[in-house]
Amino acid sequence: MARLPKAAAAGFSAMLLAGCASLSNDGGLADVSRLAQERIGQPASLSRDADNSLQVGTLLAQPLTPETAVQIALLNSPALKASLAELGVTEAEFIQSSRMRNPSLGFGRIRGGSETEIDRSVTFDIAGLLTLPARSRIEGRRFEQAKLQAAAQAVQLAADTRRAYFTAVAAAQSAAFAEQVRVAADASSELAEKMAKVGNWSKLDQARERAFYQDALTQLARSRHEATASREQLIRLLGLWGEQQNFTLPDRLPDLPPQPQEMNDAEAQALTQRLDMQAARRDTEATADALGLTKATGFINVFDAGYANKSSTGKPRENGYQVTFELPIFDWGSAKVARAQAQYMQSVHRTTDTAVRARSEVREAYSSYRTTYDIARHYRDEVVPLRKKISDEVLLRYNGMLASVFELLADSREQLNSVNTAIETQRDFWIAETRLHTAVNGGSANETRTTP
Repeated sequence: MARLPKAAAAGFSAMLLAGCASLSNDGGLADVSRLAQERIGQPASLSRDADNSLQVGTLLAQPLTPETAVQIALLNSPALKASLAELGVTEAEFIQSSRMRNPSLGFGRIRGGSETEIDRSVTFDIAGLLTLPARSRIEGRRFEQAKLQAAAQAVQLAADTRRAYFTAVAAAQSAAFAEQVRVAADASSELAEKMAKVGNWSKLDQARERAFYQDALTQLARSRHEATASREQLIRLLGLWGEQQNFTLPDRLPDLPPQPQEMNDAEAQALTQRLDMQAARRDTEATADALGLTKATGFINVFDAGYANKSSTGKPRENGYQVTFELPIFDWGSAKVARAQAQYMQSVHRTTDTAVRARSEVREAYSSYRTTYDIARHYRDEVVPLRKKISDEVLLRYNGMLASVFELLADSREQLNSVNTAIETQRDFWIAETRLHTAVNGGSANETRTTP
């Protein structure tokens, strides 16, 4: 009997050591920032609730670039901060799993006649102590998985912001170009009206010029709305309001790179770099550990033991121990084991599906990247210069009285259409470049909606 109090003391000491785990200072944000920074190629400053208005204001004081837009989104997006708050929940569950259940104290007092009987006991969760390493390991992997998921959301926000940025710049550029078209159409319509009055212009040609002017008005209205809508999408991703919305965008899209990227080992890189792949692997590992723990505790998962003593009036104190465990009469744990096995296989299949989608998305994204690059370069190097050369030749013929005003105006419209298409192809390339980078380094290349 003398060894029982020592055993209880040893169990109490183990419980104290298990309770030493504490919450981290940043809740895993440093790791999330590092993972995101490695994949977006620029600093990723993440915070849950800090006020970054001063830093955001400094960045907004200059015309936005793709890099500064991403930086503002990571600093300021309420949607991202809400997602990062989930890290705190997962970390709390991880810390809780590394702590034993509090001991139970028992006290009983019975009095009858001239005698008083007092029972005292303290019991500890032995089953919890034995499974503590496994439970802590499982939740630790869940916490690592949560970090990967949070980093993936940050990378996805960066990708969405870059896409919205290029769309907004292209829309503003197209709207400015549409205004130039409207001015030219107004001038040609006025010229046609004057020439018709003096009999130098047919009613058919005058109607054509008037129709072109009306089409130009419609296109201008549509372009202005698209510029507004794309700018508002960017504002939502950046998390801006009030005076912050008065930021400045550049007048035109960035130039195409001299040469396109080569694919090389992009598929293999995606399988190792993509955050959704790493998160899927962590989930499978944690599920495998949970399956092993369920099998180990499926038969008996309640086992408490501790020190007990008893004292009665006029008798010496009696010492002993107390053991409590679950009797597997109605539930032998087979259903819990079957459920854990099904969850493990579900996790395995999800990981395989993620790998299949990752490889496919990289191939698709690269095809889009190369196609849009070739088309944009073709418009820049061939179509637009050719249209300009044709316009110069038509203008020379007009000055030499060899071409009519109608031919000159019709050629100008063709040139305007080619320039507008060139803007669109350049925008499509930068969006495709963003999707390729995301497909290789981040996660799904598909655009997601981020709400404030």
